[in-house]
Amino acid sequence: MASAQETAVEMERNEARTRWFLLSPSLIILTVASIGPLFIMLAYSFLLKNPYGGVQPAFSLDGWSSVFLERDIFDDTLTVADAHVSIFWRSATLSLYTTILCLIFGFPTAYFIATRGEKWRDVWLFLITIPFWTNLLIRTFAIQEVIRNEGIVNSLLMWLGVIDQPLQIMFTDFSIMLGMVYVYLPLMVLPLYASLEKLDFRLVEAGYDLYATRFRVLRRIIIPLVKPGIIAGSILVFIPSLGAYVTPRVLGGGKNLMIGNLIELQFGQGRNWPLGAALSITLMVIVMLALIVYVRQAAKAGARHG
Repeated sequence: MASAQETAVEMERNEARTRWFLLSPSLIILTVASIGPLFIMLAYSFLLKNPYGGVQPAFSLDGWSSVFLERDIFDDTLTVADAHVSIFWRSATLSLYTTILCLIFGFPTAYFIATRGEKWRDVWLFLITIPFWTNLLIRTFAIQEVIRNEGIVNSLLMWLGVIDQPLQIMFTDFSIMLGMVYVYLPLMVLPLYASLEKLDFRLVEAGYDLYATRFRVLRRIIIPLVKPGIIAGSILVFIPSLGAYVTPRVLGGGKNLMIGNLIELQFGQGRNWPLGAALSITLMVIVMLALIVYVRQAAKAGARHG
């Protein structure tokens, strides 16, 4: 009996070794290609900057202290880096507004698709995914052609006599938010649709039978049941919006920077690689905190609904 158990244990060990052996190539690739660059950025953030770009092999905390502080060139006193704080605040605010607007427009869209027939659902989902076939830069330039001074919106308003001169929409925070809503809206619609498709609409009918208003049915029945989809869609929109680079660069111009643009500036014209690395790690930490919040909320929602 003991011999049979030992044989079974040995077989399990051999199977585990085989699995690890088969997984080792992919684990090595993930470590080198994904985790490796993060460690390089972390190491760069604690090194001394080179005046001509790159880093010097000397330990320094200047990169981290420069994330939210700046040193006076005359007396070396540290003060709050207003520009960095403003960029972080703009990034967080625009990402939050983008997420809210995507939810406002995405929820009715997903509900509409989920309540169509099975044949038409595929058609509408196909139309939702069409923007993903086009490069992000091309989509951003398409929005630029719509909102620029000689674009469709201004030309139409001037033709109707609503305005006498073009509205300055380009190179503003509003243009960045509009572009990100257009780019990331499908990322909100698809998770919401996945949750609404599983919704038992007999519960909605029961709410109406009990004389509940449409708003009450929405607030007390539909939203609680599709909350995991709302959380997933919000995370999928908020995270890429927070680190967006192309859309703010094209639609915001040089003065409306976001975190991604600030990081690129440090590795490029600024030639301050430690600061760029520290900003990158800071952005990653913010994203990780957002993911932790999502996982906890999803776990709570799953526990409440069994």
